[in-house]
Amino acid sequence: MTDQPKPDEPKRPGFFKRLFGQEEQAAPTVPAPVEAAPSPAAQKKKWWQRLKEGLSRTSSKLGTGVTDLFTKRKLDHSDISPEEVRTILADEIEAILSPVARPLAVEGAKPFVIMVVGVNGAGKTTTIGKLAQKYRAEGRSVLLAAGDTFRAAAIDQLRIWGERTGSPVVARPQGSDSSGLAFDALKQAQEEARDIVILDTAGRLQNKAELMAELEKVVRVMRKVDATAPHAVLLVLDATTGQNALTQVEAFGKTAGVTGLVMTKLDGTARGGILVAVAAKTGLPVHFIGVGEGVDDLEPFAARDFARAIVGLEEA
Repeated sequence: MTDQPKPDEPKRPGFFKRLFGQEEQAAPTVPAPVEAAPSPAAQKKKWWQRLKEGLSRTSSKLGTGVTDLFTKRKLDHSDISPEEVRTILADEIEAILSPVARPLAVEGAKPFVIMVVGVNGAGKTTTIGKLAQKYRAEGRSVLLAAGDTFRAAAIDQLRIWGERTGSPVVARPQGSDSSGLAFDALKQAQEEARDIVILDTAGRLQNKAELMAELEKVVRVMRKVDATAPHAVLLVLDATTGQNALTQVEAFGKTAGVTGLVMTKLDGTARGGILVAVAAKTGLPVHFIGVGEGVDDLEPFAARDFARAIVGLEEA
């Protein structure tokens, strides 16, 4: 992942791997009601508070590790305070994350097709709803495609988000062919001159070859309508899965051509540092992070804010 640190340098992602413990996944919840958007300044302040609170379990774990550096090990520079160590760590984390903190550029194609992939329970459908809300707030027309035809609950959940965001939803009965649905959705979006299509897909484990092959079929069929589709493939990662996130990135990258990442449930784990490891190893863009179920709890990823929040520092 990175070069070995010198004895007097703070350790990078490997340091976090030792600090973060195992946790169980949080149960998925229904979408939270959409709230009126606050002013930009107020929204930024509210997001910082949610981010810091959401990462509190991770920063607490990290704080314990920092304390251990002083109580259990002899440092070369004994006059460095824990606060200074946190500042150094924040700078190191920011340096790792800055190259991957890139916004999702929805441009160059109409409709712009976003395919959302990931394992079961990662938060794909909720993420799609939140993205739809953001794009509708920008004045863009959005069409949602319920490509998770295996679960009736996923279809119903997407319909709820469609109603809340004023976005039509293309859906078929449970058990329908997901690639055919993707084809129909893209054709409809073209006919209606939609700006964006967001396609949900069934959750699948990265080690199930037949399910991953089905994902490849969805891509092939969409390209019969638009040879350049999908224009973005977002892999939704559940932060509570820890190191398994790295395996998911590799598998979905090979099958679906992942172009960017969304990390969810950072508020439900003490292992938020996995984002640092993923960034260092893969170099894939991290477009959004989520720290809750509300529509305002998914925001574009900012390296500096994340780095300071994860070590327990105040907003810069």
